[in-house]
Amino acid sequence: MKKSNQTPLRSVLRMCDDGLTVNQLANLTGLDVDGINRSLKCMPDAYIDRWEISERRRYISAVWCVVVPPENCPKPERKNDGNRN
Repeated sequence: MKKSNQTPLRSVLRMCDDGLTVNQLANLTGLDVDGINRSLKCMPDAYIDRWEISERRRYISAVWCVVVPPENCPKPERKNDGNRN
C-alpha cells in the first residue's frame, strides 16, 4: 500500500502563507514531482493561487496554496429573558 503525499504537502503549504510551486515543494519534502502533481490535483483544499514566470521567461509555474479551515464558531450564549425557570 502506497503512503499518501497529501499530509506532508498540506503541512508544508500551511507553513508557507504565500504558497509554493511544485519544484519548491519537491525540494522541501524530497517527494517526486509527478507524485506531488497527482496529489495536489486530488486535494480538495489545494488551489492554484497565481502563476509565476521564470527569470528567462521560458516557464510558467503554478503557485499552490491550501485553505486553512477556520475553527468552529462558538455557540451563542443563551439570554436570560426572565420568563424561564
